[in-house]
Amino acid sequence: MTDSCFSEVVSTRPNPEPCRSQDRGKFEILQKDGAARIGRLHTNHGLLNTPMLLPVVNPNIRTIEPREMWDKYRVEGLITNSYVIWKHDDLSSSALENGVHQLIDFPGVIVTDSGTFQSYVYGDVEVGVEEIVKFQKDIGVDIGTMLDVFGRPDMSREEIESAVEITAERASISLDIAQDDLLLNGPIQGGLHEDLRALAGQLMGDVKGTNGGFTVHPIGGIVPLMENQRYRDLFSILLSAKSTLPPNRPVHLFGCGHPLLFPMSIALGVDIFDSAAYALFARGNRLLTPTGTVRLDEITEWPCNSSELFKWTPEEVRSLDSKQREKVLARHNLEVTQSELARCREAIRNGKIWQLAEERSHSSAQLREAFLWVLDQLEEPDDGPVGISSLRMISSTNPVRKGGEKLVEDIDERPHILHFKSLLALRWRIPGSWWNDSVKDPKRVVIIEGASPPWRESSLHTVVSILEEIPESIILISTPIGLIPYSLEDVSPWSHIDGSDDIWDSPLDDDEIFDELIEFDLSDLPYVRITPGLISELEIKGKEEIYDWIDRCSIVDKLSVLNGLSPSIGCKMTSKMTSRKSKTKRMVNVYSDGVHIISPRLNDGGISLTINGARMINEYSSTTPIHFGVEYDGEEIDHPGIAKVMIVDDAIPFVGQGKNVMQGYVLGADPHLIPGQPCLIVDSNGRLVAHGISVTSARDMAFMTKGIAVRVRDGALKNEKT
Repeated sequence: MTDSCFSEVVSTRPNPEPCRSQDRGKFEILQKDGAARIGRLHTNHGLLNTPMLLPVVNPNIRTIEPREMWDKYRVEGLITNSYVIWKHDDLSSSALENGVHQLIDFPGVIVTDSGTFQSYVYGDVEVGVEEIVKFQKDIGVDIGTMLDVFGRPDMSREEIESAVEITAERASISLDIAQDDLLLNGPIQGGLHEDLRALAGQLMGDVKGTNGGFTVHPIGGIVPLMENQRYRDLFSILLSAKSTLPPNRPVHLFGCGHPLLFPMSIALGVDIFDSAAYALFARGNRLLTPTGTVRLDEITEWPCNSSELFKWTPEEVRSLDSKQREKVLARHNLEVTQSELARCREAIRNGKIWQLAEERSHSSAQLREAFLWVLDQLEEPDDGPVGISSLRMISSTNPVRKGGEKLVEDIDERPHILHFKSLLALRWRIPGSWWNDSVKDPKRVVIIEGASPPWRESSLHTVVSILEEIPESIILISTPIGLIPYSLEDVSPWSHIDGSDDIWDSPLDDDEIFDELIEFDLSDLPYVRITPGLISELEIKGKEEIYDWIDRCSIVDKLSVLNGLSPSIGCKMTSKMTSRKSKTKRMVNVYSDGVHIISPRLNDGGISLTINGARMINEYSSTTPIHFGVEYDGEEIDHPGIAKVMIVDDAIPFVGQGKNVMQGYVLGADPHLIPGQPCLIVDSNGRLVAHGISVTSARDMAFMTKGIAVRVRDGALKNEKT
């Protein structure tokens, strides 16, 4: 067999369109799940859709031609070394005369390194700080890199401090040279020291040149860690740097390109990877897979396939000459890399990035150790940079998500589960009154166990009977991931845990129950366990009052736990509540005095507001968020209200008619804003303009200038003259 002719199998892909001049260098977030995000960076040679990989291309050795990367593998950007081009006269002359895009023959985004890594491998480089930035600008690079000082893990703290300081001193000089013609990487050094990585993030994030700051922040000095599989140190560095870096700039994990590391790194906030691994591993007769590396001489069949390998058997590839074999394996490696990044992006869209990271962690002992260390940081965040990033990750993760979730060992420590449990402990309250209008204290806790979801089918009639017997009963459901109030029985993933049938027949022991009741502040009450039995329709007729009270508790508790509304306001909103239900007895629309105010979401158990519901909430709580940059000096409260976003006056006529809120037009936002949850959009006087679903966190909105901040569901000014 012979290698296929490239021109026969690949159609030419159109060259990218340059971005608008006002968008150049801007990064926008399209979707977010905790620290993980899908975004796009605007450049003169098109968009970089993140998370993505910049394949390393050596201008002297091209295992896969850059044009083939663009046409066949849909690579949007690559990285090459400006120092290598600068040092070789022929390459330098050609690049200066015709531009780096013609030299490399690549129409997309070209990023260049500065020679810092060469200084790590070979010692000092010959080029100067200003000279290398000017050279990158002169050859038409899209995103260049300043000449930073590489911080090796074996350096002393004093040497690492010096690397951070010198890099920061060079930053403004480099930015001044770049001007408007060159977007610039601002590398983050700091060795293994969390505080120095955080300091470097702050220094490099704050520094400004004549025309602004850096565009991207690569995390530098990590190649030695990856070479020795020190992934725990790698993730500690990443979290430390993320604690101070501005969120409106992509984070680039410099030198990382093995697919095995993508899911966990992306879950922790990496946007860009780069690596020559696709070529280097091919040169060593090794195949990349999403779960590790495989040697060609050790296999009989392909453990991971690709369009390239479908043409061959392993024996046939082994029989090729070294150059042809290298190209076949490199193409496979690049395709696998691209496929895993696509899988990660889909996982973010579907709320499954942590599930994917957990699956991949079982592929490597070192990665598993690092993954478990990250879970420990999430469960018990410290006061340092890693703890700051961990808390921020949890608080910006939507606690509910559609679809099922596999029951695995680590499910309890996933950010959205931790977030929901913390909200339960903080915001859930016992009912203010019972179905019979009693306002007595609760008499007992009843734990429903041995029943599987949907609990409205398996347990509702039993719950009604329990409440009829003793109205002052608090009903909790026992699930494989803890107790939840019956009022939240349809919230996913609790109601959609994927596991064998017997997971619902394994009750919590008394110590586990007691620990859970402490979190609910119910440990002083007696509790009983009940397994639902069969109850006929005749036995529950005439008890509509109890059913209506359960429905009302569901709405009040969801407004309280998920959206921060005080239970007293929730009770006022639902004092004249009626509802329309589906055939499965689930509420579809909720009305207050005949006015539609809320639509419970059937796919995840959350709620959606109507414009009337938004108006009602804003009338009960007409506060406005503080402006960005103003420190809040009040006391933290458990129920701060549904999060609000305050917009500039110029945007009000458009947003009030239902247009989305765009980044850059936000004056302030409540810090408890959760991406994916409802929010109100108000003017500076607290008047309701619209309501919608936030795309990003409040901290993101304080920095971002491009993209959608809130997807508006309805405007409050549609019937007003503008």
